[in-house]
Amino acid sequence: MNLNMDALPSHRRLRIMAVDPSLASTLETSKINEIVAVVKWEKDLEEGPVGEYIEVVDYDPASGVFYKPIDLDAPKLLAEDGLRPSESNPQFHQQMVYTVAMTTIHHFEKALGRVVFWSNRWEFENGKINDQFVRRLRIYPHALRDQNAYYSPDKKALLFGYFPVMRKDSKNTPGTLIFTCLSHDIIAHEVTHALLDGVHPRFNEPTNPDVHAFHEAFSDIVALFQHFSYQSVLEHEIQKTRGNLETETLLSQLAQQFGLAIGRGSALRDALGEFDHESGKWRPRKPNPHAMDEVFQAHARGGILVAAIFRAFLLIYRSRTADLFRIATQGTGELPDGAIHPDLTRRLAREASKCADRVLQMCIRAIDYCPPVDVTFGDFLRGVITADLDVAPEDEGGYRLVFIQAFREWGIHPRGVTSMSIEGLVWPSGREVMEDLVDSREMTNKTVDEMGKEKGRLSDLYSSYLAQWNLSGDRFGIWKNMKTVGKEVRKWLADGDGIYHRDYHGDFYAKVFGLVVDPEVAPPTVNRSGSAPSIEIHSVRPAIRRNLDGEVRTDLVIEITQTRQGYFDREEQAVHDERKESDRRSPKGDFSYRAGCTILIDVATQEVRRVIRTTGDIADDEQLDRVRRFLLGETGASGNSFDAGLAMSARSRKPVSHNEPFAMLHQPFES
Repeated sequence: MNLNMDALPSHRRLRIMAVDPSLASTLETSKINEIVAVVKWEKDLEEGPVGEYIEVVDYDPASGVFYKPIDLDAPKLLAEDGLRPSESNPQFHQQMVYTVAMTTIHHFEKALGRVVFWSNRWEFENGKINDQFVRRLRIYPHALRDQNAYYSPDKKALLFGYFPVMRKDSKNTPGTLIFTCLSHDIIAHEVTHALLDGVHPRFNEPTNPDVHAFHEAFSDIVALFQHFSYQSVLEHEIQKTRGNLETETLLSQLAQQFGLAIGRGSALRDALGEFDHESGKWRPRKPNPHAMDEVFQAHARGGILVAAIFRAFLLIYRSRTADLFRIATQGTGELPDGAIHPDLTRRLAREASKCADRVLQMCIRAIDYCPPVDVTFGDFLRGVITADLDVAPEDEGGYRLVFIQAFREWGIHPRGVTSMSIEGLVWPSGREVMEDLVDSREMTNKTVDEMGKEKGRLSDLYSSYLAQWNLSGDRFGIWKNMKTVGKEVRKWLADGDGIYHRDYHGDFYAKVFGLVVDPEVAPPTVNRSGSAPSIEIHSVRPAIRRNLDGEVRTDLVIEITQTRQGYFDREEQAVHDERKESDRRSPKGDFSYRAGCTILIDVATQEVRRVIRTTGDIADDEQLDRVRRFLLGETGASGNSFDAGLAMSARSRKPVSHNEPFAMLHQPFES
């Protein structure tokens, strides 16, 4: 027998708090709060911890102290699955944020089929803007003495706060400290903000009421469904609710300790219900098809999306466990009084875990199927349906139908669709868009046939870069290769020199992708490269996925955007849109209006599998005015304190900074 004694472990076992410290102080839940999580082994993990993806920096500015970094490779910690949970030990705080962050990263890599990247850092060099690779996200467990925690796109960091409890009740003791870095939900939420920003940096720019709400909702969704991967917590709640997950449960609640400490009476947010201050009891919330027309504050509006997705999960769980309840009740459907059998608890927990994992994977995969800017909840629904169709064509469990049902019950629907059927929601293929353009006489059948010859050109763009497209590849090497591919795609669409040619096939593809490359069509306020409208290849990323039939598919996901200068004053906009090229360049606009598309190209066939376009193109005055009216607050409340700043900037005529949107969104935490 040959034993490789030098082989490294595949995973690392580390203790964490499954929810937050509040569970450890209650007899009923004290035994389920400490769990051992399993994360991917990092070979060269340094003290901090500092690994391939994250760097924990434990400096406390309020105290002026650097806390000693933890060494997770120390023999004692390896033997004992890390430190035991402790509210007072900063090194456990470091272990906690590292473990939950790596768990969240694993869910994204599993769903997206690639290594994850943080958003690029942009720097000015020699008069040009260059994007810089960000290898690690920094995490500061004790960054703020404040009731806050947030992701900073500017610093590429997570900043966690801590604060003393000021209230006295059965759940709180004045003077005790609450550490947000000890809340599983807050950590997972903030890491998800950073991961989503790495895929869609333009989702930080509010152009409709759903944009910031989507960031909040998506981060809550990931945190919520990670609960179902912790077996002890899951079985405890299944036992407590007798298998009925539509009642009050820890599984649907986020940041329990934080919510109690700031006086909410319950968790910070709940996907199923809310705390009634008058009665002092929890009450379930029923789907409201009018909620989208009434709720605009970012967290509350995001709660609508979370409620819709959690309802979809519950409907699936109910369907998949109906037979178990029939067996357990001999067909009556009514469980006898008393605790349910441990075997039934385990079987229900197994089904709940499978359903939650499938729903979480559906949601994460969908972010590759969203437009690059101006996202709406309806766009996300289309992304969920299309991505899942690509992975599971048959939909034997009815997951897609359940999602549509739940979104309809909450009044969520996409813009511009004529049907809420699966067929009506799926994003079109390149061929379908081409055929529509033929029908509208923007293209001829001959043109479509000629475009087929361009597949070889598409293949040449990325064929030499496939070798490193795997989860064990060097992230910086993949990033550099994708940057090179992005330059080639831009060159292809703009004919290399940024010069528009009517007989060039790149122009035909530009029509398919909803891009405006003709200088005569693009208004003068569209950003230009020379005389031609600029095309920004926002990102190029691989996606290697295995469908439910075992077939492996490799896609190239490309995001393309264009930018136009927008002015709050409509008359000023008209003046700049009518100027001639020979005129002096217009001053910078009050805001940027962007349009574009996400395209998925099958590496094997070079087919444009999906075309995911924004509602309008860069020359669309109606969509430009829609964004203007939103920023001016003319279409209802713009959502939160950050968005309100945009309306103020319209009056003061000063552009607003987008550097720290989440610091303002999360200050204070609201529901």
